[in-house]
Amino acid sequence: MDAKEFHRLSAQALERIDEVLGDLDDDRLDVDLAGDVLTLAFEGGDRFVINAHSAAGQIWMAAGTTAWHFDYDPPTQRWIARRTDDELMTTLARVVGDKLGRSVAL
Repeated sequence: MDAKEFHRLSAQALERIDEVLGDLDDDRLDVDLAGDVLTLAFEGGDRFVINAHSAAGQIWMAAGTTAWHFDYDPPTQRWIARRTDDELMTTLARVVGDKLGRSVAL
């Protein structure tokens, strides 16, 4: 995938996450998208960071003590962590939901 396509697809994913999580009615979560870095700040000081890493052509996510590197999979049009087969939206919904103690869908 070329750099322009990576930027378009990664920006689309980050904007979707920003919109959905930003619309949650939950004061325990603050969502901030600045360029290609999305920060989720939780009550108590914990932070999850999702960013588009253009040099690697991946979306990177760090949540607690775990990190993922997601590659875009054109046939499924999803971001997949090759090492674990985790999918970005499903994984993020799970870790945010676990943190907030509620169901989250992305």
